[in-house]
Amino acid sequence: MPKIALILPVLWTMLPVMAGCADPSAEQAGRPKQAAKPVTTEAVRQESVRRTLEVVGTLAAEDQVTISSEVDGVVRRVLADLGDRVKSGQPLVELDREKLQYNLDQQRAAHARSLTKYGAADADTLPRVEDTPDVRRAAAELAQAQQGFQRAAELHKRQLISEQTRDDADTTLRLKRAAYDAALQEAKNLRADIDASAAALKLADRHLRDASIRAPFDGYVQQRMVSLGELVKAQMPVMTVVRVDPLKLLSEIPERMAPWIKVGQPLALRVDAFPDKQFNATVSRISPAVNTQTRTFAFEALAPNAEAVLEPGTFARVRIETSLVEQVLTIPYAAMQYRYGVYRAFAVEGDRLAARELKTGDRVGDRMEILDGLTATDRVAMTDVDTLTDGMTIAVGGE
Repeated sequence: MPKIALILPVLWTMLPVMAGCADPSAEQAGRPKQAAKPVTTEAVRQESVRRTLEVVGTLAAEDQVTISSEVDGVVRRVLADLGDRVKSGQPLVELDREKLQYNLDQQRAAHARSLTKYGAADADTLPRVEDTPDVRRAAAELAQAQQGFQRAAELHKRQLISEQTRDDADTTLRLKRAAYDAALQEAKNLRADIDASAAALKLADRHLRDASIRAPFDGYVQQRMVSLGELVKAQMPVMTVVRVDPLKLLSEIPERMAPWIKVGQPLALRVDAFPDKQFNATVSRISPAVNTQTRTFAFEALAPNAEAVLEPGTFARVRIETSLVEQVLTIPYAAMQYRYGVYRAFAVEGDRLAARELKTGDRVGDRMEILDGLTATDRVAMTDVDTLTDGMTIAVGGE
């Protein structure tokens, strides 16, 4: 009897525990299920995309020249300075012209003297060397000597004159022929003197014109190197002029994209000074050989710059639309979730979402190229993408 009294209180204390463990499913069945999240979805799209190439380049002047003086002289006027816009042929520096003018006058007088010796009134009506006065006189004397010798020879045959007289006529003929040859040679020398004096006259005239140092092309003065009153020697630099219209863009094309870019192809560029403005250019040259260190091809493009907005030496971000067209998979950019440096999208699998890690390519408008992570048969969730989780229960409410 005492043993039974001890067991009953123990059993009584265990009843609540046994009752709680008897049917756990019954309590769980009464618990409310998680509500399905309504989402809209969109199918992965396959599209034809024209590839674009984005590179960085440098703008450079197409022509840049350091202008040097071609003659000696003292600087009398400086007509352009740093930053000035100059036109082709515009005077930049004027040297002293007095000594050069004296030299020109001297050469002009020497040329006139050579014309007079030759017997010509001016350089435009030069007679033939056979028609100069000295040659014509020598030719007349030679003809007279020939006639005298012929008569003397005929009379000697008839024994009307002595052999000495015939020999004297022959000697006279020889002397006149030599005199004619000498007169002809002298006339040729005088003609050569005319040519030489004419060349010296042109050179003196060129030196006088070179006293005015001019711009070789339209551009801007980048540097002035001389001052008023300075003695300038021949080949001494005086100014640097750059051409800024057009500018030359220098950049490189990756080896894999080289077949899809050709000379004459348009491109767009932007610079930091005008971030919201796009400038156009045209590919002008492409290197025929690849750089073995960078595996790129150097190329040049010409960018019109009539308003001189772009400046040489600045960096440019270049966008080239190539001729390469490829089939790619894309999804809306808004369908991607970005977490910890990784892009994810949520593919619909029945009534649940499956998170897929994405390998992305180029952005195409408001869509993103997908290289890996999705297939053409997948659909992705579009609603509240930042709040979606892997395995979430969904209810597709629209497409």
